[in-house]
Amino acid sequence: MATEETIGGARKATKSKLFEFLVHGVRPGMPSGARMPHQGAPMGPPGPPYGGSPSVRPGLPNPAMEPGRKRPAPTQQAQQQQQVVQNRARNAKRRKMADKILPQRIRELVPESQAYMDLLAFERKLDQTIMRKRVDIQEALKRPMKQKRKLRLYISNTFNPAKPDAEDSDGSIASWELRVEGKLLDDPGKQKRKFSSFFKSLVIELDKDLYGPDNHLVECCKWHRTATTQETDGFQVKRPGDVSVRCTLLLMLDYQPPQFKLDPRLARLLGIHTQTRSAIIQALWQYIKTNKLQDAHDKEYINCDKYFQQIFDCPRLKFSEIPQRLTNLLLPPDPIVINHVISVDPNDQKKTACYDIDVEVEDPLKSQMSSFLLSTANQQEIASLDNKIHETIESINQLKIQRDFMLSFSKDPKGYIQDWLISQTRDLKMMTDMVGNPEEERRAEFYHQPWSQEAVSRYFYCKIQQRRQELEQALAVRNT
Repeated sequence: MATEETIGGARKATKSKLFEFLVHGVRPGMPSGARMPHQGAPMGPPGPPYGGSPSVRPGLPNPAMEPGRKRPAPTQQAQQQQQVVQNRARNAKRRKMADKILPQRIRELVPESQAYMDLLAFERKLDQTIMRKRVDIQEALKRPMKQKRKLRLYISNTFNPAKPDAEDSDGSIASWELRVEGKLLDDPGKQKRKFSSFFKSLVIELDKDLYGPDNHLVECCKWHRTATTQETDGFQVKRPGDVSVRCTLLLMLDYQPPQFKLDPRLARLLGIHTQTRSAIIQALWQYIKTNKLQDAHDKEYINCDKYFQQIFDCPRLKFSEIPQRLTNLLLPPDPIVINHVISVDPNDQKKTACYDIDVEVEDPLKSQMSSFLLSTANQQEIASLDNKIHETIESINQLKIQRDFMLSFSKDPKGYIQDWLISQTRDLKMMTDMVGNPEEERRAEFYHQPWSQEAVSRYFYCKIQQRRQELEQALAVRNT
């Protein structure tokens, strides 16, 4: 399908351009060798990338925290909160449109990144357009899509004269054979429809004077559609006879959706002869609006004019009553009547008559629309390009973090290292659930403050009390 390939190619081309610009920094109109300024050697401190294993302070070993300095084990509520955090982290892995946007600071550093943002805006508009068209196609497929086509009907007959010297009984009696076949003219469909699929029923009526009132209807061709009907390319009937026969073919078209013939009075009023139920109700509503028959005070009722009163036999009726009253005014559509003469003239061994009938077939566009909705062409390649774009954006953000680190360190190395140590200490406390400030506690000045002597006295007092309780419990056990 040309439309499907065009849309898939547009999406794939947009993804490719986005990825090419992010990786190579190629801006539309720039030479192929040009690159964005930030695409040089990676900057930043050595070690794992952002989001990897936590780094330790430079120059310090990884400290093993004492059990007494850790906070108590998390409670059930804390475990639930931890589970929520894990779920959020798992959901964060899902790719989002916002993850493709370059931060404003990066765009200020690299003016060429505006071309990427323009491509991203174009991709968003393209996705919105495709989604809107898919919705429109889904709505259109819910409605019948029909085309008027010509079905050419071929009616032919052959005559077999009697042969006196024939060994079998069939050859000794003159007979004729009637064939009814047809095909759709200019059928663009790949699967050709069978001739019988266009009809709901087919009856061949022969001359009553020749075959009598009981045998004038050919039973083998009195065909009616059922759920298990086998479609066929044509019908044929063979009967004995040596004189020309007048026959009448009654063809009932198989309308999808069903159509009905209107009552003559209603047909003259609405100007339609045979139509679907929905089209008839729509024509009725158009007549009501044109003649202002809807009640001004109670919109549910219709004030019938003289024509409506003659048809529906009431001066006033509700909208909800129209479908029920319309049932008695709808009749089966008229069959197609073809009069044919079965010739047995020996000089005319085969006589064929052609008739063109208007039939309704499915619009070929409907199958193309359905295949477009079910198509998965280029989806895998588009998803691969999308993942590469996300990974490249993450890499750019990491480079920006490394650049900020190096820039801050170059401006004030001493102050930056001190701020970094404080930040690492705070992060270490949070990760290890540690109570206190180990950076201050490891210095001697921390224990020369006024509260240190009182703290030592309280510590020894608590130890003495604890030991006293243990001795009293031991003596009590021994005395018992």
